[in-house]
Amino acid sequence: MKLWGGRFEGGAAQSAEAFGASIGFDRRLWPYDVLGSAAHCRMLARQRIISHENAAAILGGLARVAEDLTQGALDFSPAWEDIHTRVEGRLRELIGDPAGRLHTARSRNDQVALDLRLFAREALLAGVEHLREAQDSLLWLAERWPDAVMPGYTHLQRAQPILFGHHALAYVEMFQLDAERLLDCYRRTDVLPLGSGALAGVPYPIDRAYVAELLGFNAISANSLDAVADRDFVVEQVAALALVAAHLSRLCEELVLWSSAEFGFVRIDDAYATGSSIMPQKRNPDMAELIRGKTGRVYGHLLGLLTVLKGLPLAYNKDLQEDKEAFFDAVDTVHASLAIAAEMLRTAQPRVERMSATAAADFATATDYSDHLARQGMPFRDAHAVVGALVRDCEARGIDLADLLLDELQAASPLFGPDIVGLTAERVVAARDVPGGTAPGRVREALGTARERWQALGREVARRRSRLPTAERLLSDALPRETEG
Repeated sequence: MKLWGGRFEGGAAQSAEAFGASIGFDRRLWPYDVLGSAAHCRMLARQRIISHENAAAILGGLARVAEDLTQGALDFSPAWEDIHTRVEGRLRELIGDPAGRLHTARSRNDQVALDLRLFAREALLAGVEHLREAQDSLLWLAERWPDAVMPGYTHLQRAQPILFGHHALAYVEMFQLDAERLLDCYRRTDVLPLGSGALAGVPYPIDRAYVAELLGFNAISANSLDAVADRDFVVEQVAALALVAAHLSRLCEELVLWSSAEFGFVRIDDAYATGSSIMPQKRNPDMAELIRGKTGRVYGHLLGLLTVLKGLPLAYNKDLQEDKEAFFDAVDTVHASLAIAAEMLRTAQPRVERMSATAAADFATATDYSDHLARQGMPFRDAHAVVGALVRDCEARGIDLADLLLDELQAASPLFGPDIVGLTAERVVAARDVPGGTAPGRVREALGTARERWQALGREVARRRSRLPTAERLLSDALPRETEG
């Protein structure tokens, strides 16, 4: 059954039918197609555009269609073209002529825009939940090893000692901003396009506000042309997911490095590592590598979506069918990556002794020697030069700054005092007692704040989920009393 076949004499070429069909991937939209159809039906009955009897038959039929789809009882042959045709075709098989009234005051153009927005809203909330899982694992690590000291890096060279928890909180912060971006994107996604028709609106006394209420939308689209052609909300979500993927990739790159013998900072659990087919000793961090590799895939989807949109005239064009595979795969890829990352982090074992042993190595405390001189009144640039010369001398002698005695330090500058002798990584860390710094008290404070924000994100997701439509409510037989007769 073609929804558009009335003016055509012949059927589509089999090759063209297969090439143009989207049901192979848009079939995952069926729950949203059913919900949107149920809300539309209820509005049509409430406005007396269709009869109460027809509406009741349609709702009952949609409930049976949903049951068939849940049980996998329907085929998805390319001949059905898209999920909208499949749902309506099965509805017609079940209830006959009343099914034909469902599409009154509706086009596939605003129908698919609605389905995609319903999917996108749930994907955004699911994305935040996955980010919270990853945050929870990172917070658990930081809370379990609150005093572990490790080297911090710039240019992948040891720079200054920091707390392991401080490093973990850097990724918690990244994921926090990612979650906030998704929730901000939700606001622009939470707009009802249904009622726009094919492009110009519809000539029926519809009640769009009522449909928005039934489907839990916060706003109604302001322009029918834009509503059916708009996929900015898809691009925006995929762009936000691309940033999530970037942050995951950075985290996984560090896990790959840290699990190597050269670093030895962490042991990834066997459940998230693999072996070699030829080298018996190998433990490869394959899950971390895969997450890192999948980032390019998400970037590609973002560029592909932007390219699809860049030359489209208003309003709907078939090109827009190309949005779904990229969108779905970006969502699935990032959500799966976050889930695996959360599991992998929760089971990882930091090697605290190894991290601590290297925290002050390679002159990572040198900046504090410069700061010591600066606090005694020496210009910092001069202090930098003095300590640089000491580092050069220590390198030649094969010792560290902490090995220098007071008289050796004072030979370089009489401003050196006894409190700088034998400076440890723990003292360097404790000195960074500023907001956002790595001092133990600041990190404990940041952990508490991060937990509070983590809990607040959970409450916000629950609040928004409570407004989403349910099949139990929309597919019930109960219709507004004013539709009777």
